[in-house]
Amino acid sequence: MGFMKQEQIWERTVEAGVKKVQFGYRKQLVLGFLGGAYIALGFLLYIRVSSVFPDPWNDVGSIVGAAFFPLGLILTIIAGGELLTGNMMAVPAAFFSGKIKFHQLVNNWAVITVGNFLGAVFIAYVFGHQVGLTEHGVYLTKLVKLVHAKTAEPFSTAILSGIGCNMLVGLAVWLAYGTDDDAGKIMGIWFPTMAFVAIGFQHVVANMFVIPAAIFANQATWIDFMGNLVPVYMGNLIGGALFVSGVYALVYRHSN
Repeated sequence: MGFMKQEQIWERTVEAGVKKVQFGYRKQLVLGFLGGAYIALGFLLYIRVSSVFPDPWNDVGSIVGAAFFPLGLILTIIAGGELLTGNMMAVPAAFFSGKIKFHQLVNNWAVITVGNFLGAVFIAYVFGHQVGLTEHGVYLTKLVKLVHAKTAEPFSTAILSGIGCNMLVGLAVWLAYGTDDDAGKIMGIWFPTMAFVAIGFQHVVANMFVIPAAIFANQATWIDFMGNLVPVYMGNLIGGALFVSGVYALVYRHSN
């Protein structure tokens, strides 16, 4: 198991960004649905694991839950899916390298946003609401605590939290592109993803699951969702496109 040099990772990231925008809209939408569903399953696992710890151990439970959340991104990268936050890093790399047009970047983000939303809400409704995995006992208590904390953040704080999140998620995808070995991909994905969850940064696609899950449980509203979506989306975009892809473009794009 070995990782490529940074210049090689940049080249592979650019290639991935080009490939993503060349998918037809139907393929992007289906893969986006899968990516949203996988992230939602990771967050559902986080809730189920972290909720069983007693109150004095809440912080420990959150850390243990964070260690399980990366399942969502692992499934997306290895099993196959398209994730908005990952595309906020990879597709700009292709744009900064002059390989795609701006409208292709925007179109990709738009389609993957819709696909991720549908996949995440599907998991929230079917498994969270209909099956009841987020609506009973300690699981509902954890869900409400998480959602109230997310939606209570001021606009500027949510943007900054989104930036921190997608710096780490973008780096997780960057590291996954740095190896052809699945074990190496899992290792590269796991640490940064676990870190953003343990820190408490906000991820727009994860929130597409957890806030609707609270809405279906009559613990939040769609106004709460939109008030959170806008700043977190902006923050994730800045974190992935500028603080990961943009910074590496300054160093490596002329080496292509």
